[in-house]
Amino acid sequence: MRRRAGAGMIAGTVVLVACGGSAGSPSEGASASVTVPSAGNCAAGHAEVTVAPGDAPRREVCVRPGTVLSLVLRPRVDDRRWTGVRSSAPAFAVVSGRRLDADGTAHASLRCAGTRGGSTVVTVTAKAPDVAGAARVAFTLDVSVVPYPRQG
Repeated sequence: MRRRAGAGMIAGTVVLVACGGSAGSPSEGASASVTVPSAGNCAAGHAEVTVAPGDAPRREVCVRPGTVLSLVLRPRVDDRRWTGVRSSAPAFAVVSGRRLDADGTAHASLRCAGTRGGSTVVTVTAKAPDVAGAARVAFTLDVSVVPYPRQG
C-alpha cells in the first residue's frame, strides 16, 4: 500500500509540472491589462518606490526576477492611514513584510518571483481610524517581472 501511494504522488507531481502554462499566461494570474515597460529599464536586485501626498494614485514598475521592492508610503495629509498591502498574484510578487512608523509612514517589502516572468497588481489600502467600514484602495502599483533574456 505504501509503495502505491508513493507512486501516485510522483505521478501527480509530474502532471502538475507538465500542465503549467507559459510565463505570463492568464492561467498563472498574470494581468493582461498591464503593459510591460521595455526590459532595458527594469530594476534588478533592490528597488525602492516612494509615495508622497499628491503623487499619482497608480504607478508602474518593471523589475527583474528576484528583486526585492521596498515600498515607502509617506504620511497622508487627510485623516486616513495606510492599513494594508495586498498582491493580486503572490506567485510574481509577495508582500513579505510591513510596518508602520510612529509618524504615519508605512513601509512594505515585496519579494518578486525568482525565475518567472509575469505581472501583478499591488494595492495599498487606507482608512480613517475612527470611521466604521472597510478600508479603500488608495494606491496601486503595477509590477511587471521581466525575466532575463535566454541565451542559446
